[in-house]
Amino acid sequence: MSTAESTRLMTAEEFYDFCHLPENRDRHLELERGEVVEVSRPGVPHGVVCINVGYLITQYARQRKRGFACGNDTGVIWERGPDTVKGPDVIYFDEIRRFDELPAKYADRPPKLAVEVRSPNDRWSKIHRRITEFLRWGTAVVWVVDPEDRTVVVFRPNQLQQVFDEDEELTGGDELPDFRCKVAEFFAMPGA
Repeated sequence: MSTAESTRLMTAEEFYDFCHLPENRDRHLELERGEVVEVSRPGVPHGVVCINVGYLITQYARQRKRGFACGNDTGVIWERGPDTVKGPDVIYFDEIRRFDELPAKYADRPPKLAVEVRSPNDRWSKIHRRITEFLRWGTAVVWVVDPEDRTVVVFRPNQLQQVFDEDEELTGGDELPDFRCKVAEFFAMPGA
């Protein structure tokens, strides 16, 4: 649902400032073609999976000494005129940067990988729409992690989706060379 606050289309820069107003600090917002959209908070299992995915991607980047992961809803400017800012649950940029070179606000280029962790209230039609947008905007690969089914569905441009079950190994393909892990690692709890 669009919020009543937006009477005209916002730019990504205006949206950043709007999100950081004290009255909006605890709201979960995205910008869809210039309009502010509020989305729900997904819960603890979702957060655990996001951290696990981010941890594994960060380990991969550190081993390669290349790339970096951003977690939970880092804003990315996906399109301009009107602007769209969305935050996948985890993203990976395959580049070398120093910390002080990172953009202070939103990234203005697509990540190599976008990861969406399915929330209990997510409809597959909505997820497919987001995936299609991410791929159209230049993301090389999208993973949809489903905590309920304990699967990962991998999407690439102009290819059939691939489904990996909990007991299977997920590899990074051409996009993340040498990345591999058991899908079960996305759902692992310490000491379990």
